[in-house]
Amino acid sequence: MPTFTPYPAPELQVSEWLNRLVLGLVPSVAGLDKFTNLLMNWEDYLNPAVLNLTPLSGRAFIQVVGLIQIAASVLVLARPRPGRLVVSAWLTCIATNLIACGTYLDIVMRNLVMAIGAFTLANLLAIIGRTKVAEPRQ
Repeated sequence: MPTFTPYPAPELQVSEWLNRLVLGLVPSVAGLDKFTNLLMNWEDYLNPAVLNLTPLSGRAFIQVVGLIQIAASVLVLARPRPGRLVVSAWLTCIATNLIACGTYLDIVMRNLVMAIGAFTLANLLAIIGRTKVAEPRQ
């Protein structure tokens, strides 16, 4: 009786786990830093128009953003496919905010590349989840 693996190739499994760790840990670090500003002053990235739409101060808004980033990264670790879709959408929103500011276009490009990578791997996981690959008998 053949055994089944969800990955058609071991390289895909390594890539999936590396991507899961990066998308699961980096947003958590950035989210936690929203409370300490050790890496940077996150309010510098906030579009001033956003502050006109919320009753929160810039600092409080950034801290809410940090909590959302932490939740999204936990979701990636716990439920990889939907988590990656959430992170992909989140990174696209951040890029859109920065484009609207007309600043930090290097960060825009980095976030869009990460968003595309997360989206692509989420779709690959969906394809793999619909197939069963028989391992050769030993």
